[in-house]
Amino acid sequence: MGGLRAFAAELAGTFALTLAGAGALCLDFATGGRIGPVGIALAYAAAAATVVNVFPSAVGRFNPAICIAELVAHRVDARRGVLAIAAQLLGATCAGLFLRAVLAGGRPELLLGPAYLGACSPVGIGYRAATLVEAVATFFLALAVFAADERRARRLGYLSIGAATLFGALIAGPLTGGAMNPARAFGPALAAGYWSMHYVYWVGPIAGAIVAALAAPFLIHEENRP
Repeated sequence: MGGLRAFAAELAGTFALTLAGAGALCLDFATGGRIGPVGIALAYAAAAATVVNVFPSAVGRFNPAICIAELVAHRVDARRGVLAIAAQLLGATCAGLFLRAVLAGGRPELLLGPAYLGACSPVGIGYRAATLVEAVATFFLALAVFAADERRARRLGYLSIGAATLFGALIAGPLTGGAMNPARAFGPALAAGYWSMHYVYWVGPIAGAIVAALAAPFLIHEENRP
């Protein structure tokens, strides 16, 4: 039962994250830019804080990159990690298909360029720079996750994770979409059939999260641990 609960939590949480990120981007296109980068970042951050607080049984924090980093650092066993990643990708796919079903009748133009159902794509920078931006943003998000797991005041960890998501989305959003999460990029890309430089959203976040997992023991001070 515990494994099923964790799987369902990962699926539901990643669904919400993807829906918030991609949905806000679609709404921004639909309103001619009235939402703006700040509004999109706030929606994504609010969703991150909400799902982390609501679903404490999730082992992968709704993010395949963080889950892979935890596997590399031996913070989670392989079976639970693989199941978590599968649930995350399924949740993101459901969110993308949900958006497609909702918008296909009323706003079909959002399924095509430049919106592509809120799929992420680098804007004005090449794949190397985009990968680096995603890696750096995910590095700080992953550190916030690991610190929330380790520190005494973990009951407030969802706030720091939400703040890190907001920080990353604000600095990376105008350049890459600020996914910091392969699942967030995967769901809308699959639903829209738009895969432009999609590898950026796997390589960058996974690299950033792995570096964070390896650096966490040195950056999170021992006196803050339980």
